[in-house]
Amino acid sequence: MKNLKIFLVALLVIATGAVNAQTAPANPPLLSLEAFSAKLKQAKDAQLLDARSAEEFVQNHIKGAINVDAKTAGYQQQLDALSKDKPTFVYSIANGRSTVLSRELRAKGFKDVEELPGGLANWIGSGYPIISTTKKGVSLSKAQFTELIGSSQLVLVDFESRYCGACKKLVPVLDSLKAKTGFAPKVISIEVYDNTALAKELKVNVLPTLVLYQNKKEVWKKQGFSSVAQVEAAVNQAQTGLASAR
Repeated sequence: MKNLKIFLVALLVIATGAVNAQTAPANPPLLSLEAFSAKLKQAKDAQLLDARSAEEFVQNHIKGAINVDAKTAGYQQQLDALSKDKPTFVYSIANGRSTVLSRELRAKGFKDVEELPGGLANWIGSGYPIISTTKKGVSLSKAQFTELIGSSQLVLVDFESRYCGACKKLVPVLDSLKAKTGFAPKVISIEVYDNTALAKELKVNVLPTLVLYQNKKEVWKKQGFSSVAQVEAAVNQAQTGLASAR
């Protein structure tokens, strides 16, 4: 009888967990960038949270944001000090750390949480303003960039950031390509955090983004992770075009 009771309790726990899993609300769909910006602008007493590291926050952030880094001491105290009733807006460089923070806030009972779609990379690349402390002279001008992409017949530009997890996954791909005999394009990496004005002008709003230029003209663009095969296919197509034009 005792074993039967234990078995029945175990079944009840499992059944309850299954019901909770089915009834638990899924993450709400993200607003469009325009809708996010409009809601942030119109919201009263909005809480704007930057989920990146303190180093990233110091370099650039959205006006009015406070830095809430999960890896620092006092993180939970920061969250506890926030109001669960005020509209809360969250962002990181893409939608990694911000998604984690958004889920945590909703689990704590925050009533209105919005996550910036595409993160700060999308915000910057789409032309929205930021507070930047990047030292003058570090960033490239459009003229300097044009000179760079004209430094070889084929130039592959990697728009990335040292803080971007997806960008780090692309590094071995680019290293492998550069090490291959006969790989024609010159490979240039550009740190978007140091070149926010350029990213805005070129509308680079996803990290990483690879762009292949042929004689200064964009012939291929890929947002997000790219495989060796994808890059080589784009290069081969560009080279075929060059050969047929001769």
